[in-house]
Amino acid sequence: MTDRITHLIHHPYQPPGGFEAPQAGVFKASTVFFPTVAAMRSREWKDKSAYTYGLHGTPTSYALEERLATLEGGAECLLVPSGLAALGLVAMSLLKSGDEVLVPDNAYGPNKSIVEGELKGWGITHQYYDPMDPQDLEAQISSRTKLVWLEAAGSVTLEFPNLVEMVRICQRRKVLTALDNTWGAGLAFNAFDLVPGAQVPVAVDISAHALTKYPSGGGDVLMGSVVTRNPSLHLKLKLTHMRFGIGVGMNDVEAVLRSLPTIGLRYRAHDVATRALAVWAQTQPEFVQVLHPALPKSPGHGHWMALTGGEEGTAAGLFSVMLDARFTQAQTDAFCDALKLFKLGYSWGGPISLVVPYELETMRTAWPAHLLPGTLVRFSVGLEDAADLQADIAQALEVLR
Repeated sequence: MTDRITHLIHHPYQPPGGFEAPQAGVFKASTVFFPTVAAMRSREWKDKSAYTYGLHGTPTSYALEERLATLEGGAECLLVPSGLAALGLVAMSLLKSGDEVLVPDNAYGPNKSIVEGELKGWGITHQYYDPMDPQDLEAQISSRTKLVWLEAAGSVTLEFPNLVEMVRICQRRKVLTALDNTWGAGLAFNAFDLVPGAQVPVAVDISAHALTKYPSGGGDVLMGSVVTRNPSLHLKLKLTHMRFGIGVGMNDVEAVLRSLPTIGLRYRAHDVATRALAVWAQTQPEFVQVLHPALPKSPGHGHWMALTGGEEGTAAGLFSVMLDARFTQAQTDAFCDALKLFKLGYSWGGPISLVVPYELETMRTAWPAHLLPGTLVRFSVGLEDAADLQADIAQALEVLR
């Protein structure tokens, strides 16, 4: 080669192997080179034994997938651009026209939007079941039911279901289960081994996880994952993943890989601060109900205790309060606006505390019997000092007094 630019593009230097460091290397690629045509034709990407195209993975994404599978107690993992994309991938992979999906009435709102929008348009029906009543779930399972969504704890209202019994019901009825495991994060309980030592394993089939939350931990990355133990089920998901060209950026993968080693420490810190605030919130007369699985009066507290190992179990960084029904929505909004450390914003799991007021009546098929009348506000507790956060809520309550 005589031209320097050609030489730059086709430079022969290759760094020596054997380099090891705390963080995995960042390999970004669309094109992947093959040494021969035979290699191009024989390489397999489905089992991660080789690389064929950047969309199907690089050493960087393979590393994160393997670590996440281990974290959640699964065997196989797929990365997608967001937690919502994880929910969508499951639906697109497993449901077809004429099928039915069952969803808890307290499910993550955008998942409801998927079943009411795209899935309905594709001829896939849905029913909402009472998340606190396993018998209601069983009564709604029919020959058309091909997938049951589970959520623990429930979105916004944080009820903790009898997850073990619900999974057992679906196993008996031979219906696939998919758990939105973002709250548990693979730390609160093992979704693939809900009853350790059970003669018949009690396990969900799929765990969908918004890595945007605790695995990222910075409030600056959008990503999701789908974890399974069943190889054939994983392959079905993976082929849909491939056909729709679903991919993630390796710089984002690097960010999650960098945060992942501290997830346990951060999760526990969020948990400790949140419990302290939830216990204190029960003493405030403006809050007629405080929702947090570790509180004895919170719906499903016993189920949380049984699944996570009692009071020493973990319970994430969210709690919700029901403001007395005498306060208007405008007063509730003014309370939220008065908060200084708690920022108005969606999502959770990052270092900065967040708050969102909700119009719960627009999010449920009916007002849940276990919730008192009022206006719901959800707090996501960050990594600030709990005493400072308590003082912030206390000063904002003066707006209501």
